[in-house]
Amino acid sequence: MIKKLLKALGFSKKVPRKDKPVGEVTHYYGNLGVAIVKFNQNIPLGKNVTFQGHTTDFSQNLESMEYDRKPVNAAPKGKEVGVKVKKRVREGDRVYSN
Repeated sequence: MIKKLLKALGFSKKVPRKDKPVGEVTHYYGNLGVAIVKFNQNIPLGKNVTFQGHTTDFSQNLESMEYDRKPVNAAPKGKEVGVKVKKRVREGDRVYSN
């Protein structure tokens, strides 16, 4: 509650991350709750990641991933993978490994 209040008043600022992102959101399907993420390294299923952008900032475990409409155990490097997300993300949001 306090965090939301501070953010609404403009006192809460995000601290820029120093680590490099492992991927970027290229598309979001709101009706399905699925983000299309292009990963720049192999990421296994179950890995905890953080989605960050201008208005996005949350962490979750990767519980469901699909490549070419087939479930995968790891996101291949350089490929766009569908990831089930628990909150809304936006195109251009970066994905960080925790």
